[in-house]
Amino acid sequence: MNWNLIPGDPLSPVIIHVPHASTRIPEHIASSLLLSSQELEQELNVMTDGLTDKLARLAFEKSRLAPWIFENTLSRLVFDPERFPDETEVMNKVGMGVVYSKTHDQKPLRNLSKSESSAIVEQYFTPYSLAFQDLVAERLEAVGHVLIIDLHSYPIVASPYELYKDSPRPAVCLGVDDFHTSVSLVDLAAKELFGLGSIEVNTPFVGTYVPLKFYGKDVRVQSIMLELRRDTFLTEGLPGSSFETTAAAIAQLIDCLPKAEPLNGTIS
Repeated sequence: MNWNLIPGDPLSPVIIHVPHASTRIPEHIASSLLLSSQELEQELNVMTDGLTDKLARLAFEKSRLAPWIFENTLSRLVFDPERFPDETEVMNKVGMGVVYSKTHDQKPLRNLSKSESSAIVEQYFTPYSLAFQDLVAERLEAVGHVLIIDLHSYPIVASPYELYKDSPRPAVCLGVDDFHTSVSLVDLAAKELFGLGSIEVNTPFVGTYVPLKFYGKDVRVQSIMLELRRDTFLTEGLPGSSFETTAAAIAQLIDCLPKAEPLNGTIS
């Protein structure tokens, strides 16, 4: 099982998704990578959303109504749960679809046949996606709507693989989806996270995670991505002076979210 579920309050509709915090790579995958141990360490330093799992757990502790947490326990260099598993995925053009073939600086990461990539999708991506889908369905059945906080971090300097390298890099990027992120949800997030610094929408990253079963189909499933610039809460990879403040702001957002209606209107 390549995920970890931390149950929240039975009445909470909030799920914190932590997809990119792990550095764990199974040996059979690691042996296929075209990187030295030093190069792999450098790649993980760039691509891992370090301590977002700890941030989610601290927000969990600080929330009055504890959210549910769903964590990927494998590195995104194994598979990326937030990609579309077909040709519609825009990151395919930079070698970073579900199964990455290139590094952050666009060097070869691994050479896999189509069947080998399909095997990774079948072994890791599909079970993960179904487990998250089941959690969303269970929360819908229990409380009638779901609010996914898709938690990420990003470096202050853009990487070559990024699609919008020249965009502003605010303290907080709110990733939104036209169908699954309401105006009221964006406004609420901007209000509660204001103290963390500058905030932009879909800059420099775009969109937010919704399980494919519900994507574009069920407006009761709302989602917003929080991309936190790493230097605002980390110092050399460790919790910085604002780490607890950041967790408290996320907790405050979580405490406000259940009070919102299942959300009318969408981003235009």
